Amino acid sequence: MADLSAIKEHMEVIGADGVHVGTVDKVEGDRIKLTKQDSGADIEGVEEGLHTDHHHFISIGLVAEVEGDKVRLSANADVAVTFEEEEDGEPL
Repeated sequence: MADLSAIKEHMEVIGADGVHVGTVDKVEGDRIKLTKQDSGADIEGVEEGLHTDHHHFISIGLVAEVEGDKVRLSANADVAVTFEEEEDGEPL
C-alpha cells in the first residue's frame, strides 16, 4: 500500500504507463483533487480543453505508489481518466 500521506500539492500524477494524468491540487478525503489547468488533455483520446474549467478527482484507490515527486497510478493513463470524477462525485 502506498504512503498516501506523502501525496503533496503540485506532484505529478502519472498512469502505470508513465503518461501524465494531471497535477495534484490536494487530497480531499479519499480522492486526489487535480488542478483545473492540468486535466490530462495530453492523453490520447481525451479532447483538449474539454474539462479545464473545473477540478477533477481521482480515487486514492488507484494509487499504486508515491515515488519522489510523482504519484503513480495502478492503471494506465487512458484507463485512469475513465475513473475520474467530477467535484460532486459523479463519473465524467
